[in-house]
Amino acid sequence: MSTLEIRGLKVSVETEQGAIEILKGVDLTIKSGETHAIMGPNGSGKSTLAYSIAGHPKYTITGGTVTLDGADVLEMTVDERAKAGLFLAMQYPVEVPGVSVSNFLRTAATALRGEAPKLREWVGEVKAAMETLKMDPSFAQRNVNEGFSGGEKKRHEIMQLELLKPKFAILDETDSGLDVDALRIVSEGVVRAKEANNHGILLITHYTRILKYIKPDFVHVFANGRIVEEGGPELADKLEANGYAEYVSA
Repeated sequence: MSTLEIRGLKVSVETEQGAIEILKGVDLTIKSGETHAIMGPNGSGKSTLAYSIAGHPKYTITGGTVTLDGADVLEMTVDERAKAGLFLAMQYPVEVPGVSVSNFLRTAATALRGEAPKLREWVGEVKAAMETLKMDPSFAQRNVNEGFSGGEKKRHEIMQLELLKPKFAILDETDSGLDVDALRIVSEGVVRAKEANNHGILLITHYTRILKYIKPDFVHVFANGRIVEEGGPELADKLEANGYAEYVSA
């Protein structure tokens, strides 16, 4: 059982007008096997939370702590955070020209495991993951995300999740830009990976449609840089019916 604990997290970002505080004291605890959905309007700080945990240099931590099984995440480099068990599926996955999907995945697995996966076994793992995500085998030879559609990029993110087996998966608006079929396939991949590895999930989204496939244990409403309400799956239904107006104006 692993625990990701966030306490009093404050984060600012530099702008032309100077530093602006985005996160204003976030408290959140996620344990292995739990799925936490963070929902809120645009500009509330949801993605800032995701990237701050992952170690994006754009964001400056001004207060609070993030620990993974007691270890200080904020003192770790980005690669150390990945090795400790953190995984970020990005809202806008970047293209990596000149690096094939196959080489990227095996290099990542080698870095995390400390040794290269046995080639025959690894090829089998990749093939199986691609089949379940309904990805054409030729994708393995294409450059990472280069020329991929939005849905293909998101499937590739979830393929990484399945193969790299982190302790905690942070999914930043994985549902954005997906049609109904792609949403179902990607969501099923997330559920399958969780069932196989019992990792904790922090799922960031605007909409309840992905929660029909990925059932949350806890729902947190995010507004103005902090969590303003918490509950179970029924809270998502309330948000679907009423929107975020009461939280934004509060």
